[in-house]
Amino acid sequence: MCSNHIEPTTSEEADALVERRGHVLLITINRPAARNAINAAVSAIVGGALVEAENDPEIRVVVLTGAGDKSFCAGADLKAISRGESVHAPGNEHWGFAGFVKNFISKPVIAAVNGAALGGGTELALTADLIVAAESSTFGLPEVKRGLIAGAGGMFRLPAQIPQRLAMEMMFTGDPISSAKALECGLINQVAADGSVVEAALALAERIAVNAPLSVQASKRVAYGVVGGKRVDEAQMWEMSNAEWHSVLSSEDAKEGPIAFAEKRSPIWKAC
Repeated sequence: MCSNHIEPTTSEEADALVERRGHVLLITINRPAARNAINAAVSAIVGGALVEAENDPEIRVVVLTGAGDKSFCAGADLKAISRGESVHAPGNEHWGFAGFVKNFISKPVIAAVNGAALGGGTELALTADLIVAAESSTFGLPEVKRGLIAGAGGMFRLPAQIPQRLAMEMMFTGDPISSAKALECGLINQVAADGSVVEAALALAERIAVNAPLSVQASKRVAYGVVGGKRVDEAQMWEMSNAEWHSVLSSEDAKEGPIAFAEKRSPIWKAC
């Protein structure tokens, strides 16, 4: 007999909410006051929900979104980092940023992007299989403006999903693109009216959920070249990304960028 292991999280104060909608699991990053920035609690809830969804035969599709209408996700919680806290799921750091970017599941995942998806927010969207975005949504990797790099998969996933010239422009300038541009270049699947993105994503999820679950899951694994639950094509890219991240993070520029941002001034780069 198939069993149901997912316990919905309904507290308004929870950092992420998990809700079952028939065969669809809706996960909402619930920190609108912090622009849905990722902390350890969010990573633990999201990562745990994804694992449960993978193991629950009744769940066929996952939808990931952010609370409110201003920001899908603003990346890592810099305040938590400044306190010396990790933003990864305690004991499950291998899931990666937000408990998601390295946490492969065979069930399709749809990102319902409401508002800005910058830095880590774009990296979450890149991790999803499908993306539905609100008209006002924006996507971008602004890390270079802060002396950092997109270390949660953005540096290799963005050039793989859109034309390379545009990806390089986005990474080099740090400037965002609109949802209309994202649709034009194939980064996202569809644009929904502001305020209706979750409903649009759930409708897409239902179109998937009516199909044979094992067939859909097998299709996803083959499409990504998954062996043993991991994308083998990304293994070397993750090693390179991690090495560059640690190198850049130890630089003077990596210290200057956040300080200049906090002081609301232009950074003074030293390239060291």
